[in-house]
Amino acid sequence: MQRKVHAPGVAALLAALLVGCTSGSGGDGASDDSKPGDTGSSAAPAEPGRYRTLPEPCGEVDPGTLDAMLPGIKELTDTEQREKAYEGTPMVTYDTDRRVGCRWKVESAGASHHLLVDFERVVSFDGAVSDDDRAAEVYATKLREAGLSAPPSSGTQDEGDGGDGESPDSSPSKGSGDAEKTAAGDKAGGDKAQGGKSENSKSPDDVGKDTGDDKGKPDGDGEKDEGADDASTSPTTPPAGLEPRTLDDLGDEAFLDDALTTAASATRHRTVTVVFRTSNVIVTIEYDEQPGRRTDVPDSKEMQDKARELADGLADAFDE
Repeated sequence: MQRKVHAPGVAALLAALLVGCTSGSGGDGASDDSKPGDTGSSAAPAEPGRYRTLPEPCGEVDPGTLDAMLPGIKELTDTEQREKAYEGTPMVTYDTDRRVGCRWKVESAGASHHLLVDFERVVSFDGAVSDDDRAAEVYATKLREAGLSAPPSSGTQDEGDGGDGESPDSSPSKGSGDAEKTAAGDKAGGDKAQGGKSENSKSPDDVGKDTGDDKGKPDGDGEKDEGADDASTSPTTPPAGLEPRTLDDLGDEAFLDDALTTAASATRHRTVTVVFRTSNVIVTIEYDEQPGRRTDVPDSKEMQDKARELADGLADAFDE
């Protein structure tokens, strides 16, 4: 009877090969969902933002503020309609943890007013960039779109946000247009407001025609000329100190934009915008007034004061 021959050397070799293959397959230790640039547990993640949720904006504006900013709201005689006007209309958003807003619009005999309050919570998906830093980049983009630049002492990260290739002139924003009107002076603004038909834009021949017979007059009666003269003397750019500017006493950083939209065939309307950042939340307030008469111009200081007062109240609410 033959005895079996054992080969202990062959068994040991196979075991060694098996151990080597097993250790080589998991040597890198990297996971499939690792973020680019992650260096493992040795690098601490960036700080999260202060705010994890957003308040409901329709409830953040008190009735007294709405009475001041929307004068026509108290003139509504229908009780149900007035209550709905105070409640506002929520903006449609896809993620209420990231962005919410509310609108109010009220028309009265003298003018129509529109108010928008918008809250945006910025979240960074880069482990090396904090939510606050990412929010500062978003704010810097809004600042450039308004035709403004950050003050030298500001912590706004203009360099980090400059990669998108935008410039202050690349966006046809109302802030940029208003800045150009400010630089050009009141004369340019007055000519634009009259659609090229203001008294200052008339040629010597036109002036002579006006002093003659009816053939030199524009179509219609003399009331149109009177309205044009009244409009030509109205300010079309904010007075000194009320022009679009950055604000150093609101939130972490803030700016105010003031734009007067003019057209020869329509009434003028002014839009005052206040934007401020507090940690990783950006608050935007848009306040618009459109008079019923074409010759009326909304008061810049009055609208700015009301928008600033609302912004201060919202900033205090976020600090609580």
